[in-house]
Amino acid sequence: MDNHREAFKEEAHELLAELETALLELERMPSDEEIIGRVFRAMHTIKGSGAMFGFDRVAAFTHDVETVYDRVRNGKIFVTKSLIDLTLSACDEILKMIDDAGQSEDVGTTETITRSFRDMLLTPEILFSEDPGAISSVMDKSGPAAESGQEVTYRIRFSPKPGIFTSGTNPTLLLNEIRDLGSCDILANTDAIPFLSDVDPEACYTAWDIILTTTRDENAIRDVFIFVEDTCELNIAVIDDGSQADAEPDYKKLGEILVDRGDLNANALKTVLGDRKRIGSLLVDSGMVSHDQVQAALVEQQHIREKRQKRQTTESAGSIRVPAEKLDSLVNMVGELVTVQSRLNQLSARFYDLSLIQVAEEVERLTAELRDNTMSIRMLPIGATFSRFERLVRDLSAELGKEIVLYTEGAETELDKTVIEKLNDPLIHIIRNSIDHGIEKPDARKAAGKPAQGTVHLSAEHSGAYVFIRISDDGAGLDTEAIRVKAAEKGLIASDAALSEKEIFALTLMPGFSMAKTITNVSGRGVGMDVVKKGIDALQGTIEMVSKKGVGTTITLKLPLTMAIIDGLLVQIDDVHYIMPLAAIEECVELSREDVARAHGKNMASIRGEIVPYIRLRELFGHTGSPQTIEQIVTARIDGSRVGFVVDQVVGQHQTVIKSMSRMYRDIEHVSGATILGDGNVALILDLPKLTRHAEIMEKQTMSQLL
Repeated sequence: MDNHREAFKEEAHELLAELETALLELERMPSDEEIIGRVFRAMHTIKGSGAMFGFDRVAAFTHDVETVYDRVRNGKIFVTKSLIDLTLSACDEILKMIDDAGQSEDVGTTETITRSFRDMLLTPEILFSEDPGAISSVMDKSGPAAESGQEVTYRIRFSPKPGIFTSGTNPTLLLNEIRDLGSCDILANTDAIPFLSDVDPEACYTAWDIILTTTRDENAIRDVFIFVEDTCELNIAVIDDGSQADAEPDYKKLGEILVDRGDLNANALKTVLGDRKRIGSLLVDSGMVSHDQVQAALVEQQHIREKRQKRQTTESAGSIRVPAEKLDSLVNMVGELVTVQSRLNQLSARFYDLSLIQVAEEVERLTAELRDNTMSIRMLPIGATFSRFERLVRDLSAELGKEIVLYTEGAETELDKTVIEKLNDPLIHIIRNSIDHGIEKPDARKAAGKPAQGTVHLSAEHSGAYVFIRISDDGAGLDTEAIRVKAAEKGLIASDAALSEKEIFALTLMPGFSMAKTITNVSGRGVGMDVVKKGIDALQGTIEMVSKKGVGTTITLKLPLTMAIIDGLLVQIDDVHYIMPLAAIEECVELSREDVARAHGKNMASIRGEIVPYIRLRELFGHTGSPQTIEQIVTARIDGSRVGFVVDQVVGQHQTVIKSMSRMYRDIEHVSGATILGDGNVALILDLPKLTRHAEIMEKQTMSQLL
């Protein structure tokens, strides 16, 4: 039961996220029947599943919310902003109940929300809003049964699958809910129960036939079975719509009822009654078709039927839920396999045995496919993360007295689940900054010739082995002079420091920096953008800021697709190996002694007519040996600029399993992790952006000392 409760909690979190998204959409389109249905079904599922797994407080609390939205569906309550606000508060309360598992003693908020929903239910008339015309639209969609109270009789066949009990479902509870909808007769079908020796005590062999007369529509019936729809077969048909008051009192004959229900074949009925032969025999006897033609048609019919059944079964079982721990374990095992495969390659190259080389190449191919497939399983669309920010923008804009709308693009873009999990906090801080500091209040925007409503645009797109996430706003933009003055006041820079626009923008990412004049619930404490920088650095990503005063600001995050296994370039200095992320590498060229002499002591090289600065890793890492006569420059694109890294030798491409550093080495600069080579030695993975920034700082310090 504990496992089922945990499964419910996980499903409830997903349902609440979907519910929050649907409520925000409903606020924009209050008469959309489909969205109203999504909200109601989510509430119904949470209530039903909560009661089933022992979350009685959740079920009781959600009941009133569900009832209100049932009246919304029937056009008796209109969607207003206050209703959306109250429902969002209810979602927050349900989340607390689920996470607390009933241990919280604070019931004041719960009672207040429940009382508000019950007040709505006591109101006999429609709750009017600023848009009364939309109410008639809802009323038009409410359906004839809701308006006239006319009774309709349904035939319901509820056939649970044998494994329905494993999900914790009790069919008796569902039948009791059906009884609450109206007058009904329920009959159990026990034909499928096997002999006692063959009975599985955990399997369900019973199906139910239900005849229900109710004033509710078919959706109300389906809502009862909504959270077991994947574990049962459900057929609902109207057998009497109650529209013919003067109809004959007699109903269909017994044989017709059996045929209509699908329990008896019409041809079989005719055979028993001695009326007619089967249609195939009649056609053959009449000479219209041959026996072979009839058989071919029957084979085609059976073939298509089997294919469609198989396709439906495949589609219904197209996805499964796997615990994250199992997925992480699989990735770790694939990482170990990559290390072993690297060792096998080294052994085959050392012994130069053709048979061994062939096996090594085949293992390398299979390992690469397994790695790519495993990493693709870890990839998740970023849209789920994007959808969380709609509530953030809505609440913050209301708190700050601003009119702001969030637009998203590229929600289908996929990222490694580890990256997505760590990306949430940085994005929250950036969006909060855009709302608080960037976008002006409506009066100020109108005075500046802008629309009163501001916009925040959140987008994601793939580019090679990276994902670019851009957060743009059409606010006031960054004031470079104000940033410079504020940074000088806080002692972050000298008052006469000569800084480029890019360097001034980078000051906003420093700890303790804030442009807020007063401390509020949103900002002013100097914590925010430095958290963004630390978070993005931890993801081996980069931040780029572009802003124009009075127009707006765009922040671009460049992030790697994955942080588990990457393609790297293995390089060597003396007898020590290093790994450079291959996605950042452009090319490798030779650096001779003559090239060094022509630079006159400057770390510059001419590569294809372009002057490229380079960093000598031998000097930076303190290698004491003598450099080779001909060294190698590995060029990479860092923050839009081309930079070279000088090494003794480029060994080649290497599948790199990223291992985190221990606490002792966690603060080491210029290194993002380590990997184990095929021979058992450890190679450090270089952080090329940090190496570049370090070189820039050292260059500025050297220049200032000379001056």
